[in-house]
Amino acid sequence: MRFVHALVVVGCIAAMGCGGSKTGTGGGGDVAAGKAKFEQNCAVCHGTSGKGDGPGAAALNPKPRDYTNGAYMKTRTDDQLRKVIKDGGAASGFSAVMPAWGPTLSDQDITNIIAYIRTFAQ
Repeated sequence: MRFVHALVVVGCIAAMGCGGSKTGTGGGGDVAAGKAKFEQNCAVCHGTSGKGDGPGAAALNPKPRDYTNGAYMKTRTDDQLRKVIKDGGAASGFSAVMPAWGPTLSDQDITNIIAYIRTFAQ
């Protein structure tokens, strides 16, 4: 029984679908698919390790968000992250340099990216 419980806990943490996602939507993101989309679209600014140190970040002011900052990331819900990714930084009171990815990424892509960026601050 303990083994089954441990598997459930590990599975929930990996998917960020059990309490950790803070969405009210239950998570449901595919971390591997999110990683692929993140590397394709986000890493140029946010860096492959999520520290906001991608090659494009050097020319940006302010610098891109550091997703490894657990203290900050715990204050952000998935819905807040979704809005910034989908509608751009300016729509949420952040930097206008963060583009709106809604026209490029599907809602599922964004959910997957959120699941992936949540792994940086664990």
